[in-house]
Amino acid sequence: MTKQALLGWRDGLRYGGMGFALAFVALPLYVILPNHYARTFGVPLATLGLVLLAARLFDAVIDPLLGRWGDGLFGRAQRQVLQWAGLAAVALVGGFTLLMFPPALAPNTLVLWALVFLVVTYTGYSAVSILHQSWGARLGGGDLAQSRIVAWREGLALIGVVFASISPVTLGLPATAALFFVATVLGLWAWSAAPQPAAPAKNNANPQVSLWHPLQQPQFRALLGVFMVNGIASAIPATLILFFVQDRLQAPAAMEPVFLGAYFVCAALAMPLWLKLVDSMGLAKTWAYGMLLSVAVFVFASQLGAGDAVAFILVCALSGVALGTDLALPGALLTGIIQKLGDGGQAEGAYFGWWNFATKLNLALAAGISLPALAWLGYVPGARDAAALDTLTWAYCLLPCGLKLAATALLYFFFLRKTP
Repeated sequence: MTKQALLGWRDGLRYGGMGFALAFVALPLYVILPNHYARTFGVPLATLGLVLLAARLFDAVIDPLLGRWGDGLFGRAQRQVLQWAGLAAVALVGGFTLLMFPPALAPNTLVLWALVFLVVTYTGYSAVSILHQSWGARLGGGDLAQSRIVAWREGLALIGVVFASISPVTLGLPATAALFFVATVLGLWAWSAAPQPAAPAKNNANPQVSLWHPLQQPQFRALLGVFMVNGIASAIPATLILFFVQDRLQAPAAMEPVFLGAYFVCAALAMPLWLKLVDSMGLAKTWAYGMLLSVAVFVFASQLGAGDAVAFILVCALSGVALGTDLALPGALLTGIIQKLGDGGQAEGAYFGWWNFATKLNLALAAGISLPALAWLGYVPGARDAAALDTLTWAYCLLPCGLKLAATALLYFFFLRKTP
């Protein structure tokens, strides 16, 4: 099967199906878990932020090590990649279930329980994600081909996120956990039938490529810097959206899946349009346009208040369109850099390990800084006083705008100004 065959819809579904399954963890852990533990179990926001920060920092630290471990697996046999992905998926599903359904525990013990099973869940998630990302990168192809490969993975992930955003409200968390289990089994089965990367030139991952090799490459460091600043800008609203909806907009609970569904559905639908722009403008310029669209949308969102639920649907839809660039394009830029540096087929795991390290660090900083900062500045869930709600609006809308503009400037400085 050729590398280009992945661009067909059947092979796209086979490869991208695992992205659908992983989305059931991504949304609940980033968006629903803080709200669930704060409102259901009464865990203080500051404590939640510290727990999420600690677990994410551990998760981030092990990602580069998992990346090099993955390169070793690819150097031996594709069968071993799939076998270890299956074992990691068992840890992922088990940890997620125990995290979402803790036993009746004293408050301090509950916090420890959450920390332990966050670490288990994150570790399983990281191992599966890195192996899956590296598999796609090793399929090769140019910028457009890689952007389509990433789009299949992230597009199906977005569809999974839509299911994961709707099912907790409409079906409940137990049904969501059951759907996650089924999606994981089906995702592993589909992945086993996906196109396989070309066999490496050597039997093992290149021993000359060290764990730190990616960070020694100026092009990678530059892209990583843009990715991190932009990622923090996106992670803060993801962490705070339910608080903004419930307290600033005072929208009914039935609207929450509408908001999240509009966001992720529009992101998935927009991907083919962004890919058309990639063909004419290139990856970096298209990504910059997506960032600027996001800034405009969140400036508008900062003007909303109680009763503006319908207007917020538009915010979710347009910010979802902008999200399409964040999901489909940075990974394709990374694969292009790996190929230009001559590291294709031997060090993708090392690069994606650091890439996922940056992703996790972004999410850790977003939760570990924004939640305690909101508490320190006087916001608590359920607040209705103007000062607390203004603080929430500033954190949810305006801080991400400043970070997005900084990321756009970095993208221009490192990538666009050198390009005609």
